[in-house]
Amino acid sequence: MVSPKTRYLIFFQYFGSKYSGVMETSTDQSVVGVQNYMEKAAQNLKPVIPIKFHISSRTDAGVHALCNSAHLDIQRATGKPPFHERELICSLNYHLKSEPIRILSAYRVASSFHARFSALSRTYVYRLLMGCTHHSEIPVFERDLCWAPGGGGLEFWEMEFRSRSFLYRQVRRMVGALVAVGQGKLTPRHIKELLEIKDSRAFPPHAMAPPSGLFLKSVEYNEADLETMMTAGE
Repeated sequence: MVSPKTRYLIFFQYFGSKYSGVMETSTDQSVVGVQNYMEKAAQNLKPVIPIKFHISSRTDAGVHALCNSAHLDIQRATGKPPFHERELICSLNYHLKSEPIRILSAYRVASSFHARFSALSRTYVYRLLMGCTHHSEIPVFERDLCWAPGGGGLEFWEMEFRSRSFLYRQVRRMVGALVAVGQGKLTPRHIKELLEIKDSRAFPPHAMAPPSGLFLKSVEYNEADLETMMTAGE
């Protein structure tokens, strides 16, 4: 006999510039996903069966997360109790210490809970640095964390988007379209035509905002799904 599975919801963050995206990829690639590193770290927990992370929100190569989420099932050997949330966080972070990935919090949840399908909404933030005429003017600590399309006065603008779900590269298209209109590269009429066509392939490639300025800010759930279990800090 082995111990029953315990399902956890974790919230985590990462600096996306060095990864192929958040989702798992083949390990023979030169650049792999955030999920690859988290699952490798999780095997140090010595589970009975390999641990699989079910990611709530997909992010592409170069996109960052202030807070993404995933659920995972852990089955331990006979006689071993379920991990306490704080124990799980500390262990995963210890084995992720060489990577810009950190587990923020963890919850024990019902076996029917799903990180993706139980989410109520996702919130993204896009950061623009206005006033730079050349990429060398971007502050060194911000070079992989924003887009500098130009404009007067050195200041950050942040655009926030919240929805239950998003289409592929939707936020980057919306931001890029707004910037292109501001720069005179597209007109409001062009935007209207693109919306009426309803074909992402018609979107001008030059108007796509780069991934470096995009952050997944948060994933929201019904508190009732979480409040019956002990949180990481309790």
